[in-house]
Amino acid sequence: MFNAILLNKNEDGTTDARLTQLDDAQLPVDGDVTVRIDYSTINYKDGLAITGKSPVVRKWPMVPGIDGAGEVIASSHPEWKVGDAFVLNGWGVGEVHMGCLAQRARLKGEWLIPRPAGMSAKTAMAIGTAGYTAMLSAMALQEQGVSKDSGEILVTGASGGVGSVAIAILSGWGYRVVASTGKLAEADYLKSLGAADVIDRAELSAAGKPLQKERWAGVVDAVGSHTLVNALAQTRYGGVVTACGLAQGMDLPGSVAPFILRGIRLLGIDSVMAPKARRIAAWQRLATDLDAAKLDAITHEITLAEALSKARDIIEGKVRGRLVVNVNS
Repeated sequence: MFNAILLNKNEDGTTDARLTQLDDAQLPVDGDVTVRIDYSTINYKDGLAITGKSPVVRKWPMVPGIDGAGEVIASSHPEWKVGDAFVLNGWGVGEVHMGCLAQRARLKGEWLIPRPAGMSAKTAMAIGTAGYTAMLSAMALQEQGVSKDSGEILVTGASGGVGSVAIAILSGWGYRVVASTGKLAEADYLKSLGAADVIDRAELSAAGKPLQKERWAGVVDAVGSHTLVNALAQTRYGGVVTACGLAQGMDLPGSVAPFILRGIRLLGIDSVMAPKARRIAAWQRLATDLDAAKLDAITHEITLAEALSKARDIIEGKVRGRLVVNVNS
């Protein structure tokens, strides 16, 4: 038997989330690697799943947890053997396939990547999908020619997981980063991560003009809706905006003006189905380029039981940085 968070759908459509015990017979049969989970994490999507605030889960019952790190304990997959250290992000785990907010999981070997040498399971989950997505966004800016000399980089949703790690990565690369947040009391925290300036999210979150004063050479946006539209309207000629989140909304109530008059580029960043080679490249750069002290500063460890209440907190915007779940405590 092992501990796990289990989600069930009630007759009235609400979600029941509880800490319980499962056995191996309840693990999915469509997996060829059984793993011991040492650490998981709570992402925004996990918060939606546990609270039932959005129809993230499409198969019931479900163990949530889109991220996991630990070791292989059984495998029929040719690339994985007992004792191998792994990292998992995405692939519908925690949505259509039982996830990693548990002490054990059965997964497909093709979804796993080797944990970078010297990186602990806890560190991997302090990074998690949020940090991995931040790295994918930062890499995209670099690959599109946005250099540290191009101008300021805006990071929205800055006190969240993606935003916090994006600030740490980009400032570490020498970029001048401006953080947008609804929590101005967190300004000192954001500056400690490397933000050169902090602005109120209210400057971006309401409807604005299709074209505004040019400021940003690049943007990492985890918010969507009006915030993304205003960021586009303020991006300098030829600039690049990466979009990876929807904390404000899925809508894009904007104009084609920034694209056809300023030649800016909007890049979608998908972490769930990203190719394996792309994942490995991102994780290798996280292992070498992310300041360990800054990562520690944004990380808070919780127990598996605490994940239930923290899921609501993350949806309500009450969480700063990253929540790491020690599934064995």
